[in-house]
Amino acid sequence: MRVTILGGGGFLGQKLAARLAHEGLPGGRRVTSLTLFDLAAPAVPEADFPVHALAGDLADLPDAAIPDGTAIVVHLAAVVSAAAEADYDLGRRVNLRGTDAVIDACRKLSRPPRLVFTSSVASFSGGQGAALTDDARQIPANSYGAQKAAAELILADASRRGFLDAVTLRLPTIVVRPGRPNKAASSFVSAIIREPLLGLATTLPVPRDFAVWVASPRRAVDWLLHAATLDGAALGLDRSLTPPGLSVTVAEMLAALDAISPGASALVREAPDPLIAAIVGAWPAAFVPARALALGFAAHETLEAVVRAFVADGLEATRRDRQ
Repeated sequence: MRVTILGGGGFLGQKLAARLAHEGLPGGRRVTSLTLFDLAAPAVPEADFPVHALAGDLADLPDAAIPDGTAIVVHLAAVVSAAAEADYDLGRRVNLRGTDAVIDACRKLSRPPRLVFTSSVASFSGGQGAALTDDARQIPANSYGAQKAAAELILADASRRGFLDAVTLRLPTIVVRPGRPNKAASSFVSAIIREPLLGLATTLPVPRDFAVWVASPRRAVDWLLHAATLDGAALGLDRSLTPPGLSVTVAEMLAALDAISPGASALVREAPDPLIAAIVGAWPAAFVPARALALGFAAHETLEAVVRAFVADGLEATRRDRQ
């Protein structure tokens, strides 16, 4: 089975590629070829099948990024939240025109592929008091969320027309991200765990009672793989799902950090940032993901397990990256 990962150089793309290389698809389905596409050619995992790395512009997608015969396309490529807010034209080019280009590429294939798209909880608003159910209306409060919501609609329509078979996952904030801070407004959510574990100070732009809907990299990859093989007929016209994340406060995250590395939270300094707070403060703090659970998406592990997983999976690689 041929698979393409768009955004294959990002940390989720790399983790997904590694899982495919080592374990294949759920249900023992064999991967026969993997294509990784990003702005720069992604690193290639060791695998017993061909892996191709390509560089290019998502909005001007080359045919080789989604070759004929591709059965699964995982579309992770995006301009993230704060960057899309700061550069409206860039956000539209990648998040909207780029997704349009993906649809056009899928239309050229001899058979419509499964298209797994990562949308975001940023496509909703409601703020700290919200706990949204599956029928909640998307009312984005930032350009990134609006672009993701619009992309969901055009992918659902392309699915209805038979150009592809879409499954959209509205991912929570992923924590703990390895490596260096990125331009996402939610970057601090990983930084307040990652940096102290490295012995580094970091800042907190929101209050300690601020709540956020999160998911671990391990669980996010589980969900992507499940979405890649899910029976699309079970979705009907509504191709979007909110997977079962975890609602936690900053204070709870710092307590989990101290449980693993006592006193490490002392390296987190409060430094209010009105711009960051305005973006992430509009996002819902919790969801009720009944539909995703009914469709077999795995429930989330505990917060302490999330931090321990980062220590096991990403801490040393992040430490080397900083040297």
